Amino acid sequence: MTSCVFCSIISGDIPSKKIYEDEHTYAFFDISQVTKGHTLVVPKHHHKNLFELPESEVSHVFKTVQKVATALNKTFSPAGLNLVNNNGEAAGQTVFHYHVHLIPRYDQADGYQAKWVEHGAEYTEEKLEQMQTQLISSLSSSH
Repeated sequence: MTSCVFCSIISGDIPSKKIYEDEHTYAFFDISQVTKGHTLVVPKHHHKNLFELPESEVSHVFKTVQKVATALNKTFSPAGLNLVNNNGEAAGQTVFHYHVHLIPRYDQADGYQAKWVEHGAEYTEEKLEQMQTQLISSLSSSH
């Protein structure tokens, strides 16, 4: 058995409630079931996080995300759906195999809460322009 719980699930060493599988991806119910239908989509190849996920695998993962989200919507008729992806311990990642949470939303008391704190007033126009320039430079140098 591998040390990665998701690799062990994909290989069948650990049982799961598989929802979908293809050559590149595996989707299964999260054991926490934060809300009814809470599903994880993972690439079959082990990659720690989004920063290490090869561009060639991104489209496979998100095709599966859309396919499973559509099925969740058709099956359970949620009022909405959150996609959650945590990258790194500081962002709340606890399993270090890239994965996307699909969390159907039913109402404000359904068990999922995201806290969004507004900090826009802390960034001047000049600071935003500086950040914009830095980010554009990083994007340009990555190609």
